[in-house]
Amino acid sequence: MTSSPDVIVIGAGVLGLCTAAELAGRGHAVTVIDPGGPNASSVAAGMLAPALESLLEGLTPDQAGLLKRARDLWPDFAEAHGLALHHEGAEWREADAAVAVGRLGQLGFDARATPLGLITPDDWRVDPGPALSALARAPGVSLVRGRVARLAGDARRWRVEADDGCIWFASTVVLASGAAPAVDGLPPPVAAMVDAIQPIRGQLTHVAVEGVGRVVRAPGVYAVPVAGGVVIGATMEPGRRDLEPDPDEARLRVAAGLALLGREGTAGPTRVGIRGAVADGLPLAGAAGHPGLFFALAPRRNGWLLGPLVAQVVADAIEGRPPVPDAGALDPLRFA
Repeated sequence: MTSSPDVIVIGAGVLGLCTAAELAGRGHAVTVIDPGGPNASSVAAGMLAPALESLLEGLTPDQAGLLKRARDLWPDFAEAHGLALHHEGAEWREADAAVAVGRLGQLGFDARATPLGLITPDDWRVDPGPALSALARAPGVSLVRGRVARLAGDARRWRVEADDGCIWFASTVVLASGAAPAVDGLPPPVAAMVDAIQPIRGQLTHVAVEGVGRVVRAPGVYAVPVAGGVVIGATMEPGRRDLEPDPDEARLRVAAGLALLGREGTAGPTRVGIRGAVADGLPLAGAAGHPGLFFALAPRRNGWLLGPLVAQVVADAIEGRPPVPDAGALDPLRFA
């Protein structure tokens, strides 16, 4: 099979599919190539959490502002693509939350103290599975199953070949392949940037429990409402790519999560995903420094939160539009 879309996106995680949907909404014919199966985005909890992520990571006001602006893109993006947003806020539980309430206020977030800690209305969430499915069905997006084996390009177009022999041609290729190693045929400087991305292993466990209406977090653990209960997570294990769940770690994390909720529950399956990260914890989004190649990679732990912003930055770069103010912070060449 041979096909020639306007844009090829390699990878069907949240950054790849958000970028594909954004480009399709602007009139481009987009083919997304992905081998299928779970990925870090489908395994994730789907939190859009600028407030508590800023608190946990000790971010500066400028860094927190970028996360908040990214979240603010979500309502229009969700409406455009038929995605459901949950706005019930999130709880942070610790013995003395007064400092945390004050810190969130300094960063520009709303928060109020509760008997168990604090609650902020500024953190939202999305259901990853339904959202990924909706984005893959966006008009103008064609999702095909395949594992890209190699690329070859010249000044006019890129040739993308899957390991089953299928071939696509396009003038523009977006690499959105998570923490995967560089595909054969990439220019050496581009391949070096891809291979410098650090894999981070994370695992979450589904737990059947009733009555949890919003995200609840504490140091080292969170519980996020999903159909049939919650997901409890998550680990952050830099340098690991193995996908086999760790049952001992899962038991400890589930126990901590249920203690946090003050409830009993029944543990279900544990899922593992491999996220990608670079030194500053922000994604690589935009031109990759070689004609026709673009990145939508390495969001660390905030892929869902940053999806629409990455999509906008990459689409603007492809179309040659003036970059949005936050584009510079995501520039793939910022470490050069």
